[in-house]
Amino acid sequence: MNTENILNHYEKHNIIQMKDLNLYNKTLLIRVDFNVPIKNQKILFDTRIKSTIPTINFALKKKSKIILMSHLGRPKEGNSEKCFSMFPIFEYLKKFFYKNNVYFSNNLEIKKMKIGDIRILENVRFNIGEKKNDIELSKKYANLCDIFVMDAFASAHRKEASTVGAGKFSKIACAGPLFIKEITALKKSLKNPKRPMTAIVGGSKISTKFNILKKLSVIADTVIVGGGIANTFLAIDNDIGKSLHEKKFIPLAKKLRDTNKILIPVDSRVGTNFSKNAIAIQKKPNSIKKNEEIMDIGDISIRNIKNIIKRSKTILWNGPLGVFEFPNFCIGTKKLAQYISKSNAFSIAGGGETLSVIKIFKIQNNISYISTGGGAFLEFVEGKKLPVIKMLEKKYTNK
Repeated sequence: MNTENILNHYEKHNIIQMKDLNLYNKTLLIRVDFNVPIKNQKILFDTRIKSTIPTINFALKKKSKIILMSHLGRPKEGNSEKCFSMFPIFEYLKKFFYKNNVYFSNNLEIKKMKIGDIRILENVRFNIGEKKNDIELSKKYANLCDIFVMDAFASAHRKEASTVGAGKFSKIACAGPLFIKEITALKKSLKNPKRPMTAIVGGSKISTKFNILKKLSVIADTVIVGGGIANTFLAIDNDIGKSLHEKKFIPLAKKLRDTNKILIPVDSRVGTNFSKNAIAIQKKPNSIKKNEEIMDIGDISIRNIKNIIKRSKTILWNGPLGVFEFPNFCIGTKKLAQYISKSNAFSIAGGGETLSVIKIFKIQNNISYISTGGGAFLEFVEGKKLPVIKMLEKKYTNK
């Protein structure tokens, strides 16, 4: 597939937008992404909740009635486990919107609401049929509202009752401001990027990101690889000891390497045991011993990356370059984060581990756009048409 055909994946989507609708006195069922880490009933990381506040405020300004629903964690369907309850999020929002009537609901019955009311539903994954996109459950969701608003880009790749099903059976289904913001930012970095464009793809398995690497090797000028993904490239010509890599993908990695778009580490930080106390030793790939494993990139590779980031006009970042949780093996990822934060390029970052890196190194304010999506982010970059976008386009066509 040539560059032009690949870029056509990111043409304009025809979908109804929340901002273009009459929302006065309407009941809005907004699918949000409140899938945040919670420990002992306390929210540890509230970025995803805060990112939804402008959507809620917009609906309040337009004098709507608001119902919010989201998944949280991976509970077993039908089991209302306390550790996966949305109640702590309700408590958080109640304090935030203290001037409004904010209440919690653990059922899908239609309740009389007044303008300005905010109703938070219990975890959608407590409902049997959620993951299978059950028709009856989807209709129950749809019957709660006048307008279904999809504002959870992170769940756009899931064909479930609270994402696709609810929208399909609602009278009107539209995209919320955050959802539009997400796909607009991604299109900007993929369809008409300012050049040079640099993509960073890290992580443990090349098998899960090979199609993305292939796509980006056409779109980007340089693709920087890290983690186990980089190790598979290094294993083409080197014995890399007990380093994490995938032997089956070595022939495919070689084909990608031969495009001359992939920047592979030229040196690494290795250790003899996988632990936070492991001592880091810098080595060239051809001198790694059988009892050693690569856990970070080396100083020469860091300098090479610095030079590339410095020249870049567009940066797309997904994944760390090493075991960033270990003090002796976080240097490559930390330096990368710092280089991107200081760059004048348009930068977009997405994926669960990437968000963790951004939080740890405190660079939230220096990334042009941070995507809330994980799997959806990757599938969009890969060029797949996400199930939710398909549904929204169909509703647009049939409006």
